[in-house]
Amino acid sequence: MITIEQIRPELTWRLRQRVLYPERKLYEMEMDEDNYGYHFAAFKDNDIIAVVSLFKKEDDWQFRKFAVDSGLQNMGIGKAMLQHITDFAITGGGTRLWCNARDTAIGFYLKYGFTHTGQLFSKNGFNYEILEKRLIPSSNQQ
Repeated sequence: MITIEQIRPELTWRLRQRVLYPERKLYEMEMDEDNYGYHFAAFKDNDIIAVVSLFKKEDDWQFRKFAVDSGLQNMGIGKAMLQHITDFAITGGGTRLWCNARDTAIGFYLKYGFTHTGQLFSKNGFNYEILEKRLIPSSNQQ
């Protein structure tokens, strides 16, 4: 069974490095914004198997550094994490959830209701597109 919990930012760094930036040092995983965000992990048998960081700016919520353990991808863990942060953002009054999606992950996000913005850029050797999803509170949250 998988559980998703809010965690301290530094607990995201190891998986963030292993999945997203294997060539970089662990200490390089800290972001200046980490102390201003919400951080979540999926746990299986007390091991962190997925992480994501979420940041609020007015009604907009951006998620960053979304990583699922390489050996556990395509098992619904990413989908569960995405649903968890979507619900969290809606509860927090969010009207838009967005991310800088690596080009290799765009298909995943489109499957779960994200749309293209056409805003493309490259950074640190990776190509990205900003993807977004409009958030609509469910009737039991209004």
